[in-house]
Amino acid sequence: MKELLATYYKGFAQKANWEQTLDEDFVFIMNDGEPLLGKQAYIEMYRNFCKSYQTMRVIQTIIEGDNAFVLANYDWILPNGTIQNGNVAEIWKAENGLLKELKIYFHK
Repeated sequence: MKELLATYYKGFAQKANWEQTLDEDFVFIMNDGEPLLGKQAYIEMYRNFCKSYQTMRVIQTIIEGDNAFVLANYDWILPNGTIQNGNVAEIWKAENGLLKELKIYFHK
């Protein structure tokens, strides 16, 4: 799980080469909303999301078997061009050597 997350976040921060870490049946849930189902659906959502942040860094990682918690910090680009910083709690599940599920919670 450690290497899998390292590959994902390195690519995510560089906005490239992270997709291979996801299972085809990947599930993404944001703030307990409706799940986004499938690797391709997540990739499409990410293409829009990556335009909204300038930088991303991992602050803390806790791994327990195939489960992990990551506290990530983002510098978001607001529509008026200003930068806003914020943390996101990211809860992961892996299966068969791939990332299977991600639940994220934005600080409100």
